[in-house]
Formats: sequence, C-alpha cells, structure tokens
Amino acid sequence: MSIEKIVEQALQDGYLTPSMEAEVGRICNTASELSIEEYMALDRLMGALLTGEVVVLPRKQFINVMEELVLSEAIARIADIEDNNEPSLDVGDIAAYALNRLPPLYATTEEGAQYQRSRAREDLYEMISGQVKEAINLNLDRVAQNKTVFGQSSGKGVLDNISDLLKTYAENYEP
Repeated sequence: MSIEKIVEQALQDGYLTPSMEAEVGRICNTASELSIEEYMALDRLMGALLTGEVVVLPRKQFINVMEELVLSEAIARIADIEDNNEPSLDVGDIAAYALNRLPPLYATTEEGAQYQRSRAREDLYEMISGQVKEAINLNLDRVAQNKTVFGQSSGKGVLDNISDLLKTYAENYEP
C-alpha cells in the first residue's frame, strides 16, 4: 500500500493502526527518495495527528508466559546434558517442539504475567517438563542418527552414507 493510500485511509477512519504505521515506516526506510506527493501526504498525516483528527491506536503488548517457562526449562536441561560431553543441541528446535504441544499462556500486563507464571508452576510444571524432555530425546536421537549415517563404522563410503541420509529424509527418493 502506498503512503498516500495509508494517509487517506487514516483520515477516513480517524485512526492510524500499528500496521499502517509500520508500513509507512518501511516505505520511508527503504525508499531512496520520496516523491512530492508522498511528502505532502505525510504532512497531511502529521497535521491530522497534531490536531487529533487522527489518533494512533496503541500497540498491544502480549506476553506468552509459556515461552519463558519452556525456554528456561530447555536451557537448564540442555546445560546438564552438554556438561556430560553430549552433543550440542538446538534450543530453538527443542522449545518449538514443546511449545507446539503446550497451551499458550498469554498476558497483557506484568500482573497478568505473574499470575500466569504462578499458575503454570503449580498446575503445568509436569506437562512442561515432560514436553521439554521429549523434545530433547527426539533431538538427541536425530543427532545420533546423523552420526550413524555419516560414521565409517559400517564400512560404507561417503556416497553410500549420503544415499542413506537421503532415503531417511527425502520424500520419493529413488537411488
């Protein structure tokens, strides 16, 4: 959407949404030079904002407390595993796996987030811990499988190992 259309929409509606504001910012940041029409539209918008004819809608901040709790649990468990000289694990993969299997716990205020945290610690800790453990085990299995595929213990050559890897991960693979 162009700056002119965004400004026209804001003037018509009487408000500037966060997405409209972001789009204007993106256009201004990426354009090497703005046209006279774009400058005039921005001037109209600024005037309308100063007079109150257009108001900026506030951005609503959402906190997913479950993300914090899962990341904390995953990092703690991964630190224990990596201390034992186990392979390096991907925190993002583990957290995403667990989060996809857990309920979100959104809050819009810090007070609400505190409530969600205490609720989760009391009622959902076992579920969070179980999902993180399952995600880590799957990740460890994947790392072990990759080592086996590329390991030379089977006596296979590199091409045979790559072929085995493709059979494992590529759909409709034909040797």
